[in-house]
Amino acid sequence: MRSIAIMNQKGGVGKTTTAVNVSAALAAAGAKVCLIDLDHQSNATAHLGLEQEGKYDSIYDVLVGKRPLQAARKQVSENLWLVPSHGDMSSAELQLAGVVGREMILRDRLAADDMKFDFVLIDCPPSLGIVTLNALTAADEVIVPVQAQFFGIQGLVNLIDTIEMVAERVNNRLILRGVVLCIYDGQTRLAMEATEEIGAFFGSGQKRHTAWSNAQLFQTKIRRNIKLAEAPGHGQSIFDYDAGSNGAEDYRRLAEEIMQQTRSTG
Repeated sequence: MRSIAIMNQKGGVGKTTTAVNVSAALAAAGAKVCLIDLDHQSNATAHLGLEQEGKYDSIYDVLVGKRPLQAARKQVSENLWLVPSHGDMSSAELQLAGVVGREMILRDRLAADDMKFDFVLIDCPPSLGIVTLNALTAADEVIVPVQAQFFGIQGLVNLIDTIEMVAERVNNRLILRGVVLCIYDGQTRLAMEATEEIGAFFGSGQKRHTAWSNAQLFQTKIRRNIKLAEAPGHGQSIFDYDAGSNGAEDYRRLAEEIMQQTRSTG
């Protein structure tokens, strides 16, 4: 099983869109996939058609209420399961603050799960608190969606420092798998310059930092596409909403890149 945290502390960069549509693309390719929505905004949950305040167990009940993961997991399509979130997650940070081993709860729940998956994807909240630390402790890999702009690159440096710290102190399996450019407009000079800068940044880091020595800029770029913005409002992945769109093509190609990768820490 490959467990992948999709994270960026900056909102509006395509994080949840990437988590949902990569999960759907992997499932469509025949992989058994579980998507865990850790964000209190519940956007991944709504994106896949579940009510955000439904009467069901959620990831909150798993982390705070000590419920097993299988009690909250819902099958949403063929090969794809979702562990939903809801508004109660906004208080999870406070409720977990005094819990011994609080950063390892999700890891332990995954280890005890009665269903084995090919991929577990974790949609992280746009913050670096206890909930995100749970994701980084449970995951083997991190994928970071960013926009091709200066502040996106600046935030990436801080995020890598966090991944390094977790890898050194809590989870020595953790690696940064790569960065994917989202909401991409290849006709702008800024996008081209940012792409070159990110590529150079990873080139300079090779062999110096264990957790990201093999990180890459994914070849697939997620183009700016109105269909990707419309799909969540219909409670559908891009493949159910418009399988012929540029957004569907891009996420299908990104999923193929991810499936072709092999686990290596360099």
